[in-house]
Order: sequence, then structure tokens, then C-alpha cells
Amino acid sequence: MAKEVKKEQAAKGAAKGEAKAKKGGEQVVPKGWVPNLQKEYKDRIAGELQKQFGFKSCMQTPRLEKITINQGIGIGAADKKIVENAAEELALITGQKAILTYSKKDIASFKVRKGMPIGCKVTLRRAKMYEFLERLIKVSLPRIRDFKGVEEKFDGRGNYTLGLREQIIFPEIDIDKVSKILGLEITFVTSTTKDEEARALLAAFGIPFKKK
Repeated sequence: MAKEVKKEQAAKGAAKGEAKAKKGGEQVVPKGWVPNLQKEYKDRIAGELQKQFGFKSCMQTPRLEKITINQGIGIGAADKKIVENAAEELALITGQKAILTYSKKDIASFKVRKGMPIGCKVTLRRAKMYEFLERLIKVSLPRIRDFKGVEEKFDGRGNYTLGLREQIIFPEIDIDKVSKILGLEITFVTSTTKDEEARALLAAFGIPFKKK
């Protein structure tokens, strides 16, 4: 009897958590679900990279650790609602609740005071990271007009930042409800410190870099 009560309480707790996540725009990841790109990395990409760079151990093989999406709202200081709307849109895009970022000091020329909301960001890891990456590569980037690939903007430490001019390339965004077109930056943080290895990793996932 006690076991049945515990199971029932656990089920209610899970349902409550799922409802709360959906209300906040957060994606609920099914237990045990493995995204396609995560499987592909384990089954194919890791082995190819180990062979390409001659790593003696699989632990040396570069891997994707996290994806950070940042959105700055220059005019947000004057209208907090714009920042809140941007955070809601970012939650829809990533499947995870966005957090607001605040100014660290006063900037009189931009009428910005310390503590004012000036943007929002999301950090994705594990399953949500791979799921977002797949949607970005296969659905969102091809929606860019006259798309010919992305620029290589590595930071010299194995991390890559992709800048996008419009959030409306993501199909989750209803263009009729968008109050302002905003850009965003997507940063891919890898386990390697070498740009060459990081580029090979992202290219293997399908990031369409421009041909030199």
C-alpha cells in the first residue's frame, strides 16, 4: 500500500512539473530519449575525429559541451516589456526558460542605469543542446534568404560564435506576433582548445561553413 501511494505521489509530481515547464515555455525531455545528433556523435563522428587527428584515447576526442544563446536589446532599458517579450521568444526557440541579463553600470548616453534589463540568454546542455542544434542546422538556417553558409568566427580557444540577424528564421516564432526584429548570438563551447578540431567537430555535425 505504501509503495502504491509513493508511485501515485511521484506521478502527480511529474505531471505538475511537466505542466509548469510547458507554461514557462520549457521543453519537457522524455526520460531516456537520445537526440539523433547525440547518437550520431557516439556512433560515427567521435570515431572519425579520433582517426582524423590521431588521438590515442577517445577521451581526447573533441565534443560539444554547451550552447549559449544571447540576445541583447539595446532599447530594452527604455521599455522592459520588449525584454520580457524577447525572453518569451527565446524560450520558444530553445525549449528552455530564458533568464534576463542586467546592466552592470550606468551609461548616461544610452539612458541606461545599473540593474536595468538589457537582454536575455539561455544555456543548453545534453539532450536539449543536441535537439536545438539539429533544428538549427536542418530547419532554421535554410530559411535564411540567399543563404550561402556561415562565417567562421572561432575565438582561438576552440569555441565558435554564430551571429543571426533575425529571430524569425526559427519556425517556433509567429511573425504576426513579433513586435520587433531582433538578432542573437549562438556560441558553441567545445572541449578542445584548438580551432581546427572544433571546426571539424561542428562541420561533422552539419554546420554549413562557407567554402574558402
